[in-house]
Amino acid sequence: MTLVITILAAVISTILWYQNAPQDIYRIATLCWMFWGASLMWLVDAISEYIEMGAEYFMPAPSDMLNDAFLGISVTAFGCVIWLVDLLIHDPKGVFRKKISERVDEHA
Repeated sequence: MTLVITILAAVISTILWYQNAPQDIYRIATLCWMFWGASLMWLVDAISEYIEMGAEYFMPAPSDMLNDAFLGISVTAFGCVIWLVDLLIHDPKGVFRKKISERVDEHA
């Protein structure tokens, strides 16, 4: 489930990036790289588990599937938080710089 969720997030973010590719104002490429990197990591994990467990890998217990789903959602949410922090730091539209300069002008 973790692999499926991160691949889904990677595909969605790649589609969004491709629609805005020439400008990439919102730095969606960073989000794509994070999700594709996480997907690659989970793929390697799935392959190693399959090598270890064999056919049992495809018959997980419901509690294991729930834990994997929660982990996948958590990783995706954390990736979005990191992307938002990166977006706020780079401030492509200058919103925060404008607000900070307005506050400085008010207090001066």
